[in-house]
Amino acid sequence: MADIDLYGVFVPALLVWAVAAFLVNLGLRRLIGALGLYRLVWHRALFDLCLYLVCLGGVVSLAGRLT
Repeated sequence: MADIDLYGVFVPALLVWAVAAFLVNLGLRRLIGALGLYRLVWHRALFDLCLYLVCLGGVVSLAGRLT
């Protein structure tokens, strides 16, 4: 599935997955911040980028299994 039809507008599937991964990442970042685990991280921005990439990989993998 290369494109997803949203009310007549075709958008790339990766864009939809990226938005879903961003929402998951946002929740995880808030949870990590609330638990105070960021004090264990050396470079917060790099950690957040890697966390997003892991979330994106998980969302894409999950979407591949569902289709």
